[in-house]
Amino acid sequence: QVQFVESGGGLVQPGESLRLSCAASGFTLDYECIGWFRQAPGKEREGISCISTRDGMPIYADSVKGRFTISRDNANNTVYLQMNSLKPEDTGVYSCAQGFCIGLAAPSLWSSWGQGTQVTVSS
Repeated sequence: QVQFVESGGGLVQPGESLRLSCAASGFTLDYECIGWFRQAPGKEREGISCISTRDGMPIYADSVKGRFTISRDNANNTVYLQMNSLKPEDTGVYSCAQGFCIGLAAPSLWSSWGQGTQVTVSS
């Protein structure tokens, strides 16, 4: 089974940037897409972006559109999430998983969750 390891989180001030990495290892993917999700304290996990490993087509949640960019490096089995103009409401644990992008709004449909990386945006 494929395994994901996230990295790149940290503490930043509003307006700053971070780049998260999601490295895949193990067997080949069972699903076409890799997605990024976040869970803020006391809130449910939400899908924020996903990308097709087949054609690179990205999808973004409205809350991050125009600020976040997802990309893939198939040779290194890694998906990145470039996060710009960070806001305090972007704070949370960011995790990646595999699934179908059409299900980005339904985290329960995704699988092979990584441990996540903490992102804190605070002044």
